[in-house]
Amino acid sequence: QVQLVESGGGLVQPGGSLRLSCAASGFIFSNFDMRWYRQAPGKERELVATISTTGHRRNYADSVKGRFTVSRDNVKKTLYLQMNSLKPEDTAVYRCNSRLAARDHLWGQGTQVTVSS
Repeated sequence: QVQLVESGGGLVQPGGSLRLSCAASGFIFSNFDMRWYRQAPGKERELVATISTTGHRRNYADSVKGRFTVSRDNVKKTLYLQMNSLKPEDTAVYRCNSRLAARDHLWGQGTQVTVSS
């Protein structure tokens, strides 16, 4: 079964931290760049972070730069997003993504992150 499954979301106070995980199965995880997206109600989907196959190259949206860290474990076939200094505007559904082929994009089901007092 080819799938991505996110976990780790929840409710956290401003300034708090969460670590999201994305478990991959059914494909050669180490062959693909991975991405984290998020989407809040009424807003467009936003690319949060990308990471290369080896993890040596990482890229972040300006809105999260310096606060979020994307990483991966190719042995465990898991993608991570460490989120620190969380703000209310970080509230969104977070999804992981990989492009298996030109017309084959794989998405996780999403995990809700809510930052609120």
